[in-house]
Amino acid sequence: MKTISIVVPCYNEQAAIPLFYKTVEGILTKFSENEAELYRWEYWFINDGSTDQSLDQLKILNAENPKEVHYVDFSRNFGKESALKAGLDQVSGDYIAVMDVDLQDPPELLPKMIRLLNTTDNDVIATRRANRKGEPAVRSWLSNQFYNVINHISQVKMQNGLRDYRLMRRSVVDAIRELPEYNRFSKGIFGWVGFKTETLEFANQPRVAGETHWSMKQLVNYSLAGIMDYSEVPLNLASWAGIVSCVFAIIGLIIVVSRKLLYGNPTMGWPSIVSIILLVGGIQLFSLGIIGKYISKIYLESKHRPIYLVKEKR
Repeated sequence: MKTISIVVPCYNEQAAIPLFYKTVEGILTKFSENEAELYRWEYWFINDGSTDQSLDQLKILNAENPKEVHYVDFSRNFGKESALKAGLDQVSGDYIAVMDVDLQDPPELLPKMIRLLNTTDNDVIATRRANRKGEPAVRSWLSNQFYNVINHISQVKMQNGLRDYRLMRRSVVDAIRELPEYNRFSKGIFGWVGFKTETLEFANQPRVAGETHWSMKQLVNYSLAGIMDYSEVPLNLASWAGIVSCVFAIIGLIIVVSRKLLYGNPTMGWPSIVSIILLVGGIQLFSLGIIGKYISKIYLESKHRPIYLVKEKR
């Protein structure tokens, strides 16, 4: 009998939690009844510092199904990446699924994903949105640009539209758990560990309840974190900006000295000089900002703080 562990991060999802559980439970129960091989499954809900009644909903499910439904309650909000890490740290299954509680990851794909892992030599069955229908145009455009940029500057390739929703063998999860970094970017981590992966596509799904908790600012910061975690190009860009600035400064100095020696014509025009100073100063600040971001990440890693803190677990 194989065990399927389902990791579900939750943040202020009191309305979606019971709907998610009822839907997935119905699909897995029907699937197990029709299969020759027996399966059991467990849920690991990670309450990421919710301020609504999400924890109460999880306690109700745990009380009704103590052997199947488990939850981890964080001491505060640590973010989805920490919630994913916490879930993967807890699971005991042969196959491990990562899903969003809002049902934008269609659970109807789970039976097919399980069969594919059983009948092929794939280690991961991943999922990808075939379209972004219903998503704001600006957000879709920015997302597409992020994947274009990251795939040009990083050795770790990330497929556009790929979701965290996936089913993995135990060996894959064990490999991910070996990565202890504090600054986590799940899409990069999944790509970095490798393993043989097959991708299933699905149409974009609306949320079953509630509203997205990702603001545009958070998505931009998350994208920048991914770029810096998996590419040195921003640092190279800062270096090249400094080199180009120095070259132009040397050329300008040669021209000024030459004019003075040959024609005795002093350089006029303090506005142009001020403009050049501001340009060079801007390049320097820009470069220092990039370097500072990398240093801040090193600083956070050097503290060796835990990725999350558990208040309660059942």
